[in-house]
Amino acid sequence: MKRTIATAALALGLVTAATAQDMMRDVDLLSPDMVSAEMTREEVEAALAAATIAAPADFTGKRLSGLDLSGLNLSGAIFRAARLNKTRLAGARLDRAVLDQAWLLDADLTGASLKGANLFASQMARARLDGADLSGARVAADLTGASLVGASIADANLGADMRNQSMGLMRAVLKSAKLERLNARGADLSRVDLEFASLKGADLTGASLKSAQLGGADLTGVTVIDTDFDGADLVSVKLVAPIGLGQAKNFDKAKNRDRLIKE
Repeated sequence: MKRTIATAALALGLVTAATAQDMMRDVDLLSPDMVSAEMTREEVEAALAAATIAAPADFTGKRLSGLDLSGLNLSGAIFRAARLNKTRLAGARLDRAVLDQAWLLDADLTGASLKGANLFASQMARARLDGADLSGARVAADLTGASLVGASIADANLGADMRNQSMGLMRAVLKSAKLERLNARGADLSRVDLEFASLKGADLTGASLKSAQLGGADLTGVTVIDTDFDGADLVSVKLVAPIGLGQAKNFDKAKNRDRLIKE
């Protein structure tokens, strides 16, 4: 029965990913399946203690919502299609963890390490990742309204996967996200949705914003040395006191430059 539920959850994640990453359309977010936990922190710790490099802890499809898992070393663990809504993961280590199709609505990942983690079709609306380290991670998640103040996505890949168009445009969605002082050096943000996001003081050195949607975003004080703006939509973008704009790439190829807000 549990295997059937997990398989159904995976199928749901893949099917709804094809419709603009909106997995929440037909899901009852207040159902026990989305707000309860079937394991305790002690049981999670026991599973971690029994894990090996060859057989990492596997929480696929598990209901872990609302648990306090802060500070745990969850590196390499598998959370595919797991439910972690409002789960506390502050200061946890999730390096190389697999969080594909996982639910992390309103989850607290403050100061967590997710270096090299996989977050494909993950639902992370309003998640708190202030000070988190996602360097080198693959992130094609819905982070609408999330907070990544002072976080790092250095060398991370948040761009669209153009090889999987049958599933829809899979990319990171950061609409209305708080990205102040974000370290995005070398990050792939091509085709990423950053509409109305706040990137005040962010470091985008060497990042790619090719065809990114930036409508209404606040880029005040952003560093854009070697940042690639080819095809980026800058309609109503607030670009005040940018650092290194003269060294940005393809800024002349950005869309709606005439509709920038410069003061």
